[in-house]
Amino acid sequence: MLVLERIASVIGPVFLIIAIGYGYGRRNQPDLKSFNHVSLHVLGPLLVFTSLAGEDFQLEGNVAFVAGGVAVILVSGLIAWPIALLARVSPRTFVPPMMFNNCGNMGLPLAVLAFGRPGLAAMVLLLVASTLLQFTLGSRIVSRHAEWKALATSPMIVASVLGLVFSVFAWKVPAALMTGLKMLGDATLPMMLFALGVRLTDLSKRGWQAGVLGAVVCPLAGFAGAYLAQFILRLPSEQFAQLMLFASLPPAALNYLLAERYLQEPERVASLVLIGNAFAIVFVPLGLTLGLHPI
Repeated sequence: MLVLERIASVIGPVFLIIAIGYGYGRRNQPDLKSFNHVSLHVLGPLLVFTSLAGEDFQLEGNVAFVAGGVAVILVSGLIAWPIALLARVSPRTFVPPMMFNNCGNMGLPLAVLAFGRPGLAAMVLLLVASTLLQFTLGSRIVSRHAEWKALATSPMIVASVLGLVFSVFAWKVPAALMTGLKMLGDATLPMMLFALGVRLTDLSKRGWQAGVLGAVVCPLAGFAGAYLAQFILRLPSEQFAQLMLFASLPPAALNYLLAERYLQEPERVASLVLIGNAFAIVFVPLGLTLGLHPI
């Protein structure tokens, strides 16, 4: 009963904000381009930096956890590839959304609600690892001609490197500055969920078969990767619960942006992303249940 109450307290606020965003989007159809730019170049990087450079984060205790997250990503890709071939969907279209999940928009708010600031910092590490893999391995899966050199100078990666440097050398940001930076960074969390709700208004019936297939394959393949990682790494119970939360997340919107950039069936990828995020209301509670109360 306590586990169910904890899960309800975590997912309730998240899906409430998504629902409000969906309702607002249906009524007003806002243009999110400006918010997306500010989030990607200012608010998001500040959230990453303050999470990694904060006093409640210790890098040395999270190395195996990050290895587990990488295992979830890679195992998901290995499982999704033959499924794509059986379903007669191009692996270049289907596999990247199965590998790279929504650990930003949805994962970060869920992590802080479920596990507090330490959980947020741990999810930020997985976000960094996932982003690095998506712009290298993932982009090459989408297209043989993908270019990813610009990744090194992106604000998110620069903030990640700075945050890790501050953590490794135990450098402290003056308290007054850190408070202001955290206030700006933390503002990203509810706005990410609100923006996700707005995006769900674009859900259409086109390509729904592949979307439903992906909505099921993405979390189930992630669970398989998380259990395999746990069998090998023997993570502490709290970290395993965090890993199961990560594994339960739906495809990230960034998959659509890459597909659109390289003209790899962007409409079908949009269906995978949107339907997958709609199905999160089922699989996220399942992942939290399995993580907090292992079978």
